[in-house]
Amino acid sequence: MAAGWLWRRLCQGSAFPVSYASRIMQKQSFLPSSTLMGARLAGSHVETQEPKTNPLVSISDEPETLYKRLSILVKGHDKAVLDSYEYFAVLAAKELGISVEKVDKPPKTIERFTLLKSVHIYKKHRVQYEMRTHYMCLELKYLTSSTAAVYLEYVQRNLPEGVAMEVKKTKIEKIPEHIQKPVWDTLPQVEETEVKS
Repeated sequence: MAAGWLWRRLCQGSAFPVSYASRIMQKQSFLPSSTLMGARLAGSHVETQEPKTNPLVSISDEPETLYKRLSILVKGHDKAVLDSYEYFAVLAAKELGISVEKVDKPPKTIERFTLLKSVHIYKKHRVQYEMRTHYMCLELKYLTSSTAAVYLEYVQRNLPEGVAMEVKKTKIEKIPEHIQKPVWDTLPQVEETEVKS
């Protein structure tokens, strides 16, 4: 009875890992509750774990790339799937604090194929098949490169089956030094001469 209580107590939110709890249960499985508590208190110690460095996270001194606009075009054949994915993408952008400029739905394209029903004869009897492609365009404003990378990875990993995605990034760049100063300031002064006629 006491051993079962100790097992539940050790596994429910105490500082000991389950492997430590199982070792205690193997050593002291049928001791009375008083000695079991004393053994637990005497042998209990909390190890302080130092934070481990994550090899996937890299820290660099390079400045972040800034994007003025991130345009995501999603296309698929099922309108309901695209509507659901639009809700997901906008909700994910709001959770990350990304401002959504607009959500646009360009007109769908319809491709029709006309085929003969019969292989050899009856040219009047035909069948038409059509393929409808629906589009959804999502535009996000003012992103850093790290935020854009996290958002795009999350959105692309949850892309539904049968849906394609195109991403266009508009980067903000610093004006080059040779353009910063106006050209007319660097040109030599030309004297104007009056022509009399």
